[in-house]
Amino acid sequence: MRARVHITLKSGVLDPQGEAIRHALGALGFDGVERVRQGKVIELELADADPEAARARVREMCEKLLANTVIENYQIEIL
Repeated sequence: MRARVHITLKSGVLDPQGEAIRHALGALGFDGVERVRQGKVIELELADADPEAARARVREMCEKLLANTVIENYQIEIL
């Protein structure tokens, strides 16, 4: 079973990487990009057969390691 975790910065947290991307897009001629928020995607291959058990394990992984829950949100997809 596969799981995909989408991690993004919480609203209100400054995103210097997103701002650098926005600036670079403008320099490349991509006008009109007003805001960029950068995040990350983590894909996991799991041995779990039960989707709910897999989701619970991935949630625990996010809380303990994968996401900095002080400044980041995460969304879990079981594929």
